[in-house]
Amino acid sequence: MPTFDLSTQPLRELNQALHSIGDGRNDLAFEVLNPRGAHAVAVGIDQPVAVEVHGSVGYYCAGMNDGGSVTVHGSAGPGVAENMMSGTVVVEGDASQYAGATGRGGLLVIKGNAASRCGISMKGIDIVVHGNIGHMSAFMGQSGSLVVLGDAGDALGDSLYEAKLFVRGKVKSLGADCIEKEMKPKHLARLAELLDKAGITDVRPEEFKRYGSARKLYNFNIDNADAY
Repeated sequence: MPTFDLSTQPLRELNQALHSIGDGRNDLAFEVLNPRGAHAVAVGIDQPVAVEVHGSVGYYCAGMNDGGSVTVHGSAGPGVAENMMSGTVVVEGDASQYAGATGRGGLLVIKGNAASRCGISMKGIDIVVHGNIGHMSAFMGQSGSLVVLGDAGDALGDSLYEAKLFVRGKVKSLGADCIEKEMKPKHLARLAELLDKAGITDVRPEEFKRYGSARKLYNFNIDNADAY
């Protein structure tokens, strides 16, 4: 397992090694020591590699991840897993603003709390937050799922499209066009699947409420529902 100590090695060397997989390099597991809040750690992964980051990171950690498995043993700054395509990103601590923003796929798990705008403009990503989330989360969320075991701040799901929101705790307020919806068997099954993927075994799907779009702020055609 290659080990990169960012207290003595440039971040560029780590990211270059991650981008060189398949170019004569066969390493599929990496360890990162002393990130010390560095920005853009493990960005642009496009191979099924595993990266263990021991410490807290700054902006955009694991951004654009496509197939990798990144675990941050600490907290993450703004934009963790931004524009993720596939794979898994786990933050053992807290996450700052716009975690998972514009994500198109994959799974983001935050074991602490997430700040404002979690899942903003999400486009297929699944996000599971063990703690609370801040205001304006899932703003303009288009598809994917946001699961919150704790509470949600103001304006949850403002201007929401077809992303599915599941909250176990209290919601301070709902954003424009976001309403509480019936939890149907298919939603319970989907939620159970997400909780299982996130390694959560002591919480039941029946403890959550589902929120979604009232479909009054955009031109929605039910015949095209699968495209949203």
